[in-house]
Amino acid sequence: MKGASPSSAPAGAGALFRGVARFSSARRPAVDRGQGTMARAEGNGASEGRQPWDVSRFARTVMFFNETSPSKILAGILEQPFKLIRSFMGPQDLEESKTSVLRVLAPSVLDGPDLTLAGSKPPIDGIILVTGATGGVGSRVVADLLKRGATVRALVRDMEKAKKILGGLPCAKGGSLDVALGDITQKQTLLPDTFKGVRAVIICSSTVVAPVEGDTADRKKYRVGIKFYDPEIVGDTPESVEYVGVRNIVESCKDRVGLEAGAALLDPSTGTLTPEWGSLDDVVMGGCSESKIELMKGAGEDGGMAAVFSGNVTSANNGGFASVRSKNFAPAVDLGAYEGLQLRLKGDGQRYKLTLRQDTYWDSLSFVRSFDTTDGEWQTIKLPFSEFRPVFRAKTMDNGTKLDKSSITSVQIMLSKFEYDGGLNPNIRMGKFCLPVAYIKTYLSQPVTPRIVLLGSAGVTRVDRPGIDKEQEPPAVKLNEALGGILTFKLKGEDVVRGSGAPYTIVRPCALTEEPRGAPLELDQGDVIKGKVSRQDVAELLVEALSQPSVLDTAFEVKCTLPFSQPYEPEAGAEGAPRDWAALLEGANLRRGVTGKTIDGVYTGRVPEEEATASKGAEKISQ
Repeated sequence: MKGASPSSAPAGAGALFRGVARFSSARRPAVDRGQGTMARAEGNGASEGRQPWDVSRFARTVMFFNETSPSKILAGILEQPFKLIRSFMGPQDLEESKTSVLRVLAPSVLDGPDLTLAGSKPPIDGIILVTGATGGVGSRVVADLLKRGATVRALVRDMEKAKKILGGLPCAKGGSLDVALGDITQKQTLLPDTFKGVRAVIICSSTVVAPVEGDTADRKKYRVGIKFYDPEIVGDTPESVEYVGVRNIVESCKDRVGLEAGAALLDPSTGTLTPEWGSLDDVVMGGCSESKIELMKGAGEDGGMAAVFSGNVTSANNGGFASVRSKNFAPAVDLGAYEGLQLRLKGDGQRYKLTLRQDTYWDSLSFVRSFDTTDGEWQTIKLPFSEFRPVFRAKTMDNGTKLDKSSITSVQIMLSKFEYDGGLNPNIRMGKFCLPVAYIKTYLSQPVTPRIVLLGSAGVTRVDRPGIDKEQEPPAVKLNEALGGILTFKLKGEDVVRGSGAPYTIVRPCALTEEPRGAPLELDQGDVIKGKVSRQDVAELLVEALSQPSVLDTAFEVKCTLPFSQPYEPEAGAEGAPRDWAALLEGANLRRGVTGKTIDGVYTGRVPEEEATASKGAEKISQ
């Protein structure tokens, strides 16, 4: 294998490191006094006395975690105290980090509770990105989110249009709206700042379809949704919007909103340590402990691969810790969507520390969480981010500094006799140790709810369904080819979302209308129902999906229960009555994995696709 202790120092660096050693040694007595007190507290036999200091190992450690230019290494060491001071000052003024990509719109703050959304709250913490935010559904989604006090980012192509449609929307206390310019069909316009801080996305973008005979500036004919007009595609093709555009958004945001399986910070199953890991032991302050990390096949569960952290901890020279740490992530990883980290490891009965950093320095403020292990057992250990404490050299920094989950630069595992603030580790044995680790990855808060919500369309799987009478289907099914394969590419967009690894839901409304909200609704799967549904009801459903575990990883259709020809007119006083979305969605008994596709000539219906294909495979085998 692969990766373990830091590599040897380059030739010609000896003179520099002799100087570094003298610099470090000159400072060491101050460090030794504090740590010597802790060593003496261990009792007889804890301290192993003075031993020669391995300056070459110190040099290799410095070289491994710093740039290889000697002048930069020395400058970094000299500048370290000033960097530490800056790290304690907290985040800089947010205004300094804003770029010209984002324009802030100031909604009107509600003076009192909104009747429609009284008692509601933001469906998720963090920024919710809305694409197609100036469209018929998208603009309503933005309005609904603001009334819940959510932090909203609208992705638009036309700033003036956005100001006209979204400017001045009522906003509950705590809510805010900013606008990012970008075109989902052109990935180069989707700049990183657009997705910074985004924790959920509602994709409302759609191909522009208009009557052949023309429409009004506000698309009144198209949006009514009741009367049929011969349609045509205007502007971007369905492929570029429904498939490529959705793919661009999903690829840009999936790591920001969080993956159901978690984001791996250490994954031995890949056969490599990326980024590289190296040892960072007490040699940096004169100690003699040493460690390494290496990938070992057979060291994992069931004979699998594991990253084995092993070595020897000694109190010689007032030391007492061994650790391994990743090189800096480039760029820093955004873990803001997650609840914490989980480790799968085989314990040895000792207490370890997991350390995170949010700067690129190798000796700086860090965030630490101790954890105990069970001797000889494989176990999963969860460490919530909220429980990591700010620490510098085993001293808690009580200055209000909190971990910024959105900018993690490195991760470190340590076995140390030092706990915090002069305390000692109650569960440590001086001497050799071995800790096999199967993975270190993030986990989402429970229950998991959708983080990507896609506005789809009923009919997407009917185009190639055997035995279907297209004359009895919605116009888009019959006209799919004439409309550039609009339903075909909507289905491909769905598949992108399904394959993203992020928690999702796909809402497939029937014909969209401008009728009032509040009509009785029917939900179904398998892509068979026909009818109509209000854009306002759909917008509320898209927002509500972000907080409903019952729709996780599902695709479903929605329509109003009234006949297509019967206009919906709410009863007097019922216009703003809230809907019990949780009861409606839970009562629908939606199943994960149902797509309604036709696979190998067989319609899968309301059966999960994986189950349907498995049963078909079994039939072939029996034949």
